[in-house]
Amino acid sequence: MVKKISLLGATGSIGTQTLDIIQSNPEKFKLVSFSAGKNIDKVRRIISHFRPEIVSVLFKEDAHKLQNEFPSTRFLHGKEGLIIVAAQSGADMLVNAVIGSVGLEPTLHAIREGITIAIANKETLVAAGDIVISEAKKYNVELLPVDSEHSALFQSMNGENPKTVSRLILTASGGSFRDLTREQLKDVTVEQALAHPNWSMGNKLTIDSATMMNKGLEVIEAHHLFNLPYEQIDCLLHKESIIHSMVEFEDTSVMAQLGSPDMRVPIQYAMTYPVRIPMQNAKPLRLEDIGTLHFEKMDYTRFKALSLAYTAGKEGGTMPAVMNAANEIAVQLFMDGKIPFIQIEEIVERMMDQHQTIATPNLDVILEIDSAIRKMVYDRVK
Repeated sequence: MVKKISLLGATGSIGTQTLDIIQSNPEKFKLVSFSAGKNIDKVRRIISHFRPEIVSVLFKEDAHKLQNEFPSTRFLHGKEGLIIVAAQSGADMLVNAVIGSVGLEPTLHAIREGITIAIANKETLVAAGDIVISEAKKYNVELLPVDSEHSALFQSMNGENPKTVSRLILTASGGSFRDLTREQLKDVTVEQALAHPNWSMGNKLTIDSATMMNKGLEVIEAHHLFNLPYEQIDCLLHKESIIHSMVEFEDTSVMAQLGSPDMRVPIQYAMTYPVRIPMQNAKPLRLEDIGTLHFEKMDYTRFKALSLAYTAGKEGGTMPAVMNAANEIAVQLFMDGKIPFIQIEEIVERMMDQHQTIATPNLDVILEIDSAIRKMVYDRVK
């Protein structure tokens, strides 16, 4: 049986690799709908190859232009388009690979339609994890992790009693600036920040990796996905990115998932779960060629953004949404050359310090706060 796939964020790094998996396995997957932003040339190539039924882009004028070029495909735009692609295209699975909290509402709509979610959009669980998990349970929908770290935890826990887990250990490469002191971070450039030593990722994700906010977002995501308190979620520096994460059990056994740094592996596993299929053009892991793996204790003073994420997660309520919104805008401002790298975490901390947490917000409150924080950060930098 061919699984029908809806894909949010088709032109990004995760989206492109998802398309590669679909293309390599036409007998298993069919792309029925996708969303993209402003890369219309790439959108045209995807449509020409996969012939989806529904496509959403960012701008109305691009949707109209594409409708004339591809009359057999339905074109939409904006937030409404994202929701229809996610939840109303007849898909069996939604692969949410969009960046930022824009992926939150489409995910909730897909859950309410009973569609299985392969989630790479960590900001959805960070901003509104309690709501998303609650809705997934209510509609009996599986949330399958795509991030390499959460996929590793998920695979390591397969067949185990979750009550026997004593600790989750998220590994971190350390990002582009892992060997620099905080003093040396003051003058780093966007180009330097985007030069990740191990992974090929989108710009926002790579900057988040450089600040270590990406690991902080993953900690919050792990808390929601695996229903463990933050005191049982640790981070460990592992520069080779070979061990993708580990689970320690109460008998002190540690289960780990290893592999070469290739995001297609966790993407494909989520798409085919609970079975495995061959990975096309993959590089097998040969530990004898690597020789030595290195591990270091996490320095939460050096990687302040990670410490802020733990603070936000433990505070709960609206605080993670505040942290996430402030970070998204601060990262964009850094990439636009408006602020220095070190100011990203300063902005996040300032917004968190000024926020009065609402303990049990509904979706409207979270979206309202998300919007207000974004505007506040922009206005203050101006």
